[in-house]
Amino acid sequence: MTNSLDLPTAIAIAANSKTDSETVILEVGEVLAITGWFVVTSGANSRQVRAITEEIERSLDEAGGPKPQRIEGLDDCKWVLMDYGDVIVHIFDNDTRDFYDLERLWRDVPRVEWS
Repeated sequence: MTNSLDLPTAIAIAANSKTDSETVILEVGEVLAITGWFVVTSGANSRQVRAITEEIERSLDEAGGPKPQRIEGLDDCKWVLMDYGDVIVHIFDNDTRDFYDLERLWRDVPRVEWS
């Protein structure tokens, strides 16, 4: 992965292959020093959230990409956070995504077109 957008784009593509929910990439690096991008997506239930998480890991591993530094939230799969350093992946169930509404909270940062 050579371009700085390669990793978040690969994550978005992998996530999108397992869900009908909108997957967005938010460029947060200018306002958040700890990471460059958020990838936000969701699944209809805990089984789909887990499937999205597993697909991201599988897809990146096949492409020779990095492994996550940590994964949190797999116990209940309402909000799974995958930390890839420069990219933080938020995988919600639909109700939790609606409740926290990260896209609204981060509406001032650029959205990256990836599809």
